[in-house]
Amino acid sequence: MIELFIPVIALILAPIFRVRGHWITFVAYVATSAIVFFRIVSGEAYYLKIAKLPDPIGYIYLFGDSVSHIFGFTIALVSALVALYSHPYMSHRFEEMGLSSKEFGRYWVLYNSYTYSMLLLVYSGNLLLLYTFLEISLVTSFLLIHYYGYGNRRWVSMLYFVWTHVAGVLALLGFILIGFENNTLLIPLLKSIPTLAWLLVFLGMIVKLPGLGFHIWLPYAHAEAPTPVSALLSPLTVGLAGYILLRLYEIDPSFILSHRTAIFIYGFLTSFVAGLLVFRQKDLKRLLAYSTVSQMGYILMAICLGTYGLFGVIVQYVSHAFGKAILFMSAGSIIAVYGLRNLDDMGGLHEQIPQIANASLIGFMNLSGVLTVGLLGEFFILRGVLEVFGLGRMAILVVLVFILSGLYSFYTMKNVFYGKPKGYEVKRVPKCLTVPLYVIGVLSIALLFYADPIVKAMMGVVR
Repeated sequence: MIELFIPVIALILAPIFRVRGHWITFVAYVATSAIVFFRIVSGEAYYLKIAKLPDPIGYIYLFGDSVSHIFGFTIALVSALVALYSHPYMSHRFEEMGLSSKEFGRYWVLYNSYTYSMLLLVYSGNLLLLYTFLEISLVTSFLLIHYYGYGNRRWVSMLYFVWTHVAGVLALLGFILIGFENNTLLIPLLKSIPTLAWLLVFLGMIVKLPGLGFHIWLPYAHAEAPTPVSALLSPLTVGLAGYILLRLYEIDPSFILSHRTAIFIYGFLTSFVAGLLVFRQKDLKRLLAYSTVSQMGYILMAICLGTYGLFGVIVQYVSHAFGKAILFMSAGSIIAVYGLRNLDDMGGLHEQIPQIANASLIGFMNLSGVLTVGLLGEFFILRGVLEVFGLGRMAILVVLVFILSGLYSFYTMKNVFYGKPKGYEVKRVPKCLTVPLYVIGVLSIALLFYADPIVKAMMGVVR
């Protein structure tokens, strides 16, 4: 389990070295992702006891199985590359805010606490421990928006905190009921989940995802957060709700199965309506935020579709993380280099920054399921809907949202990078703003053609 403790090095040393903290964080998380990928390939599982508390809490411990490893690999890899990206971007942001480079000390404390809490969440073997890391990720991301966000960042950070804290409290209440029902909170020992507990956790997670109607907080938080935080919040954090739902489904799927059709329709409406709202956005980061809501609708649909749907949840998390990390970092690069956010001020930027335009294309290919690991996710979701509902209206709905993803991807590329150039001059883009995008992009394509380890790992755990 050494990979779970390597990030502690970054947590301690990055704030000390400040302006060099991005290299320390990058190396620590790359090492973590490499070891975790080896665990995926080898199928190795493990657990580590930390403490014994009275029942119904039980042992506090970490455990890793193939599902944990796939989520952990994604979190570690994206965290490493966003850390590298953070140096030039946050240098620019600190300069805008009138802050010195000493501010990197506080930034790296919050950044590494945020990423580490997400990593440990997916390795938590106890629901109380899982909730603890869920709240740590909330507090640290709240502080990152509060200190370094744009616009009315204090109001936006509080909006984000209140909504997602409500999600956490609902989940906690559900976890407590589960603990008393089973006389333990140890995930592998749980046998059943009361209906009320399932309902509370489900409501909390559709606020966290978020689902349609509960999405009010997300466009504000993602748009006004500093872009490195947006590149973690959208790709990694919101999708952890899918991880929690997946874990509970493995224990007792009765709630999801009983309300399968209603949840599926709600997931479709989330994806479809948010996808349409993408076309109304003029702020690039808000546009990407609404596409996040649309993509999270995929997870709500997939959780209803049996084994293939669960595969779809896992792969959708990976593909969305890769695609949206690329896209938010691309948007941040445009902000850092040209100071542009409004689509009306863009157009023809491929002529000035082709490296960002080409990376964005790969990002949208992930969302659209074109020649990337996103294609595998869409395959599992479609296979799942055919297994559960057959070739009928539900299958048509799934295909419809797949097509919609491609349409808003094409729309955004056209309005930002193509069309008549607005006369902006060619500027140099720092390599740390471009190289991370291509590393993620190449990997997202490679995983489509080297998907065997991931598929075998899922088959070994998800049934």
